[in-house]
Amino acid sequence: MGKYKLSIKPSAVKELEAIPKIDRQRIVRRIQALSEDVRPPGCEKLSGEEKYRVRQGWYRIIYSIDDQTREVLVVKVGHRREVYR
Repeated sequence: MGKYKLSIKPSAVKELEAIPKIDRQRIVRRIQALSEDVRPPGCEKLSGEEKYRVRQGWYRIIYSIDDQTREVLVVKVGHRREVYR
């Protein structure tokens, strides 16, 4: 399949920095894995949007995929109670 280029919105970086370190490390590894497999098992397409969601513990990573330019853009990272708001 090949690698995709990863980008993270500045707002998602801020959200990531607010997460406790141990969880943040797991989330970062999960985000890095998206460059190899952009639609991993367990990912779900969000209804009404061109975005996807993957779980990492209590947290969710919301991202979009551009297959033409082979880019993944992480849009939002947050606790499952708050990320969809």
